Amino acid sequence: MIRIGSGFDAHRLVEGRPLILGGVRLDFQMGLLGHSDGDALTHAVCDAILGSAALGDLGRHYPDTDPKYKDISSLILLEDTGKKLKEAGYRVVNLDATVIAEAPKIAPHSQMMARNLATALNIDPDRVSIKATTTEKLGFTGRGEGIAAFCSALIESV
Repeated sequence: MIRIGSGFDAHRLVEGRPLILGGVRLDFQMGLLGHSDGDALTHAVCDAILGSAALGDLGRHYPDTDPKYKDISSLILLEDTGKKLKEAGYRVVNLDATVIAEAPKIAPHSQMMARNLATALNIDPDRVSIKATTTEKLGFTGRGEGIAAFCSALIESV
């Protein structure tokens, strides 16, 4: 059986936090606010995978009310999501994600992000596509108030 899932996440940019996307710490003057490390890209990937297998969402499995997830690396959450997927009898075929941000530039880091996500899921990096776009200064991402990410996941039963 083949299944598709989609995920979306957005976080506010704030001063005093590192900017982490796809497990990569980017050199930027602000970071994403979140209970965990705020990695909107990895959160969108987790939600796409969980949704594809009808396993709920990130908040159900890793609630922001649980102190054990405070400042946790989202790659750890993704690794655990991959285990949940395997326990449900599925494996990732491929992931296609888009980061929406006016700044910083994502393209120079997209291959490292793909490698980090693939490593957390124990899949080949060529199964992970990371792209970026702007909103031409429209909306909260366009005003530089936050960063958002979408992801589609294709899974198959094993």
